[in-house]
Amino acid sequence: MRSDQEILQIFESFEQNDSQPQTELIYSTNFSFLVAVMLSAQATDKSVNKVMGPHLRDLESPNAILAHDEQYLANLIKSINFYKTKAHNIYEMSQIISNDISGEVPLAFDSLIKLPGVGGKTARVVLNVLADTGDIGVDTHVFRISHRLGLSDAATKEKLNEDLYKVVPQNFWNRVNHWFVLHGRYICSARAPKCDQCHIRNLCHWK
Repeated sequence: MRSDQEILQIFESFEQNDSQPQTELIYSTNFSFLVAVMLSAQATDKSVNKVMGPHLRDLESPNAILAHDEQYLANLIKSINFYKTKAHNIYEMSQIISNDISGEVPLAFDSLIKLPGVGGKTARVVLNVLADTGDIGVDTHVFRISHRLGLSDAATKEKLNEDLYKVVPQNFWNRVNHWFVLHGRYICSARAPKCDQCHIRNLCHWK
């Protein structure tokens, strides 16, 4: 495992490279961000944005979704992986938010994960962006980068999530997701990482 000093150097390097990383998902409201994150499960942000961009009005609120039937929603998102299941979950989630919790996206972990189709990773990403809570969501990029940097040897995303809270200095928690996702997307890819362009190559354990 890395020393505290090495870990600090890693995150200071990320901060110097991009002090205010942002999600690349397109959204206009808290609700549309929740929808975008739900759509992004096992799909790329690029594919999600191709849906969200042209159809924000149809996806920006529970009432906008409930103005049509579930099949209409499925047709909007049919280019996304597992679109039928996601349409069903989003439609049911819209009904719950509209009818039971006053139309607002709940900004508490326990409340979010009770919604159809919202797991722990989705809830943490939503809270990180919408409530600046410092929640760390683990996707494939975060999992890969964490291992390559020697921050954890966890075999599961759940255990990695626990490890990151232990080793990452708290003042960086709200940016870890964005840094690792963007770094994994554009530099440290799974098959052909661009090590010559990596700002933390001297601190990386993966060769």
